[in-house]
Amino acid sequence: MTEPLDLLAIMAHPDDAELLCGGALIKSAAAGRRVGVLDLTAGEMGSTGSPEVRALEAARAAEIMGLAERRCAHLPDSALENDNETRHVVAEHLRALRPRVVITHWKVGRHRDHRLTSEIVRDACFLSGLKKLDGPGEPFRPTKLVYATAFREDVSPDFVVDISPHIEARIQAIEAYQSQFDGAVQAGEVFPGGERPLADQIRAQLAHYGSLIRVAYGEPYCVDEVLEVGDLADLGVSSF
Repeated sequence: MTEPLDLLAIMAHPDDAELLCGGALIKSAAAGRRVGVLDLTAGEMGSTGSPEVRALEAARAAEIMGLAERRCAHLPDSALENDNETRHVVAEHLRALRPRVVITHWKVGRHRDHRLTSEIVRDACFLSGLKKLDGPGEPFRPTKLVYATAFREDVSPDFVVDISPHIEARIQAIEAYQSQFDGAVQAGEVFPGGERPLADQIRAQLAHYGSLIRVAYGEPYCVDEVLEVGDLADLGVSSF
């Protein structure tokens, strides 16, 4: 049996994890956590590259990020559906990887696969804990589901992770996808800043999130539940 993961990003396509939550993944892996990524599709409908090329790029990015696991569920790109079969596929991976915390896409987005992935992951996290679910593996349910909201202009984060020491590794992981981003000025929810290179645009926006918690670079996240504060005397982020 695979040793359980501390943190698992479940995203629609190869490179989504790198773009949306790569800094947090790198930070946790550097701290000795077991971190993984499950790509639901191989990105076969991408305008550039091929599934084979993107698989090689994903493996390189995984090495840069220090991942303990990277898998592809090989569901259909641009044709994801939140149906029983798909939920069972994701639940099977959850039971095999047993992550404490799962990160996925925000609930709405320009790409239908991103919206559907958010629904699929939330439903599968619940279903994977059902004792009578028809499928392999022992019942398991993650403790926490977190939504990555980087680059969204319509969402205020519930919290921001300080990724300042890991910004260059984060950029390197994105740049591993040369077939997708070589010469690009935008990607996914990262809108162009004129002709500014994609890496510069990403740095600028992550610097904005960082400024919200008074650090150089940050990544924003949302949750459905109220977050616990252990001790008011330990609260960070200066008010003045």
